Amino acid sequence: MTRLPILAALLLVGAAPSTLAKVDVVIRGGTIYTGAQTPPMTGQVEIAGDRIVYVGPVRRTAAASVIDATGKIVAPGLIDAHTHPDTYIRSKDAKARLNLPWLAQGVSTVITGVDGGGTPDVAADAQTLQASRIGTNVVPFVGFGAIRQRVLGEADRAPNPAELAQEKALAAKGMCEGALGLSTGLFYAPQSYATTDEVAAVAAEAGKRGGLYDTHQRDESDYTIGLIASTKEAIEIGRRAHMPVHFAHLKALGVDLQGHAPELIATIEAARAAGQDVTADQYPWLASGSSVDASLVPNWAVAGGYKAMLARFADAPTLARIKTEMTENLRRRGGAASLLLTSEGVPWTGRTLAQMATQWHVSPIDAAIRILETPDAAGTGPSGVGVASFNMADRDVDLIMKQPWVVTSSDGSDGHPRQYATMPQKYRVYVQQRKVITLADFIRRSSGLTADIYRLDHRGYLRPGYYADVVVIDPAHYAPRADYIHPRVTSVGVTALFVNGKLALRDSAATGVAAGRVLLRPRPAGCGA
Repeated sequence: MTRLPILAALLLVGAAPSTLAKVDVVIRGGTIYTGAQTPPMTGQVEIAGDRIVYVGPVRRTAAASVIDATGKIVAPGLIDAHTHPDTYIRSKDAKARLNLPWLAQGVSTVITGVDGGGTPDVAADAQTLQASRIGTNVVPFVGFGAIRQRVLGEADRAPNPAELAQEKALAAKGMCEGALGLSTGLFYAPQSYATTDEVAAVAAEAGKRGGLYDTHQRDESDYTIGLIASTKEAIEIGRRAHMPVHFAHLKALGVDLQGHAPELIATIEAARAAGQDVTADQYPWLASGSSVDASLVPNWAVAGGYKAMLARFADAPTLARIKTEMTENLRRRGGAASLLLTSEGVPWTGRTLAQMATQWHVSPIDAAIRILETPDAAGTGPSGVGVASFNMADRDVDLIMKQPWVVTSSDGSDGHPRQYATMPQKYRVYVQQRKVITLADFIRRSSGLTADIYRLDHRGYLRPGYYADVVVIDPAHYAPRADYIHPRVTSVGVTALFVNGKLALRDSAATGVAAGRVLLRPRPAGCGA
């Protein structure tokens, strides 16, 4: 790849320095997409400190550093709407905390605390992250799962009035400390044990403080209540809690649901037509990322945690019932050949469940149980249970992607290539090759529209006064390199990425500058003094 010249010298074009505007960085000659619904233009972006100070036609400017972006795309730093970056941003290794998997995609901001996992201790966590120096901006949710576990543990029961009050107080605490809203992962135990009423009551605490309801909904397939009923439940929770609803990684999952995207979209459109604020994000992959237990084991069988699950496996009548339900779950997932085992450092890494069953001379269900019975180092959970589950259809992914209220997310988690390659995957496959959406759509739905949905202050657009999160992309070389067998390979084609005005990435390599910030919401009304 040709290195883009970044000149660490004062640029003087046809005039004395005293007659020119002086800035830190000029990005000149690229095709500028501002993140808005406006046509691109060839021009110049200028950065001073952590802000953009000029976006417009090429002009004479004195600058400490100049990037010649001729032939390149200049856009807002991309925003990933749903991520799991803890392996990196919470690492003891300062280099890992730069969050290179996302930087190399051109991502400057990641949304975290999703699927119900965000701690209620938002302020303390933000302080820890900020002090550790991170490479990307981080925007946290407070999570219903973290709240429920703190109050009820792994229990499969409803909270009593005092416990519900504790849950509500923790949600309020997270919001008052700067969380974006409340996230849920109602597919996962123990969150799946919560009723609609319980979730709505807790969500209302976030709603009255201006929060967003972000959900990995209860059923993206037909595991329990079904996709459409689950979608209606999430919309109902938002209506009761008086808050916008955002569906995480919207999809029709499993062989029984393929082709159901039109009904899913119509359900959301009906709510929008009735005046409700409903949006979604989506990743551009046909395989979801999950775990063996979440994909196959019924929720009732994991109640009480890992040791309780193992005890049920040891009881023959209970195990027979579990196997029956696991067999049906495996069918709806597309069979054992559709589950690729992705966790690193175990004998089944990079093999399908079908291949391991053949190797071990057992049924696929028995192979899955053998994997689940292998404990991690602490003995508190199974080891090596990550899977990529190939269960979606092109026609559904395409139709969802085209909706004007859908933005881009990676759901980036360890062992799936989406962690390292989602943004260039969407560009290369869905913009360039298959032409499902346009380049302008790709950028807007990975920047400005995302910032609007999440109400990010002065982010997501190339506008004077906005924070200088700016990416320069080489359209000829921007591409994913990770795949399902080699998921941890950084993407290429980003020639420069600025985070809060600092050069964080150059020619796909991290500069070592940790310029990320934790972006907390201002203290909302209803939080006291």
